[in-house]
Amino acid sequence: MNFRKLLFPFSVLYDGVTSLRNLAYDKGWLESKRYEIPVICVGNLSVGGTGKSPMVAYLVEFLRKDFKVAVLSRGYKRKTRGFREVEVTSTVEEVGDEPLQFKQNFPKITVAVCEDRQEGIERLKEQAGLVILDDAFQHRKVDASLTILLTPFHDLFIDDLLLPAGNLRESRKGAKRADIIIVTKCPEDASYARLNEIQYELNLLPHQQVFFSRISYDQLIYGETETLPLEYLSDKPFTLVTGIANPQPLLDHLQRKGYEFQYKRFGDHHAFSESEIHALRQHEIILTTEKDYMRLQPKLGKFALYYLPIKTEILNGKDPALKRNILYGIKKG
Repeated sequence: MNFRKLLFPFSVLYDGVTSLRNLAYDKGWLESKRYEIPVICVGNLSVGGTGKSPMVAYLVEFLRKDFKVAVLSRGYKRKTRGFREVEVTSTVEEVGDEPLQFKQNFPKITVAVCEDRQEGIERLKEQAGLVILDDAFQHRKVDASLTILLTPFHDLFIDDLLLPAGNLRESRKGAKRADIIIVTKCPEDASYARLNEIQYELNLLPHQQVFFSRISYDQLIYGETETLPLEYLSDKPFTLVTGIANPQPLLDHLQRKGYEFQYKRFGDHHAFSESEIHALRQHEIILTTEKDYMRLQPKLGKFALYYLPIKTEILNGKDPALKRNILYGIKKG
C-alpha cells in the first residue's frame, strides 16, 4: 500500500490554497508583469527531476546564436541571498550547482540567481536580449513570453496527485498555462503508439504543442585535467555517485553497456559532508553527474573524479518543429 495516499485530505487543503493563488493571478487580482524583452519560462508541475537543466542548455545552445541570452535561476540551496551574477569562478555555496554548471558550460552568456524573478529580470534586462527562467512555472509574478512545461515519461503529471499524497506542486489544471509541453526522459524503446497515446491523454488545448525527448549521453567522461572515452571504465573498478532526483536513466544507460560498479546514492542537491568526502576518497575512481561534479570537485580536488554529460534530444525528427515553435512564441510574445 502507498501510505502517502493516506495524506490525501491534506492534498485537498493544499489544492485549495494553490488554486486560490492561481485564480488571483488569472483574474488579475494579483499582478503578473510582462517585459519588453522575451522571457522563456521552463518548469514543471511536480517536484523532482524532470530534465530542466538539459532543457535550459538546449535552449541556450539554440538561441545564443541570435539573441544575447541570460539565464535566471533561484540558486537552490545556495548560502547567499538576493541577486547575484554567476562567474566561472563562483562556488556552489554562492550560487548553487545548476547555475554554476550553466556558466561553466556557456561562459559567454550571463547567468544570475535571484529568489525574486521580477527583480532578477529588472537587473538583467539592460544587458540581455532574452531571459530564460529556470524552474519558474509556479512564479506567477512574471508573465513569460513563452512557457515550456516538462513532464517525465515514467511520471506524467496526469497520473500524479498533489503534495503530500503525490508529487504535484499544483493542480494538473496548471498545465493549461503552458504553450509547449515536452515529455522528457523517454526510453529508447518507447513505441510510436505509446507516444500517441500519451499525446491523447494530455488533452491538449488548441494553442498547445507536445514534443517528446530523451536523455542523450556523451561518449566521453570529463575530469579536472583530462577527457577520456567512457569505455575507459569498462575494465576498471569505479563507483557511481549521484545526488540528483532521478538517477535511474543513468543507471540504466551504464548497465545496458555492461559496466559493473558500486553505487552510492544521495538526495537531490546533496551537500556532501567532510565525513562523506573522506569515505568517497577510499574509492579508486568516481563517476558522477555534471551537476554533482560541481559540488564534489572542489572538495575532492585532483582525485580521479569524472562526470558524464547529458543533453536533450528531441524525438521523431521534431527538433526543427520545436525550434520553430520557440521562435514563433518569442516573436508573438
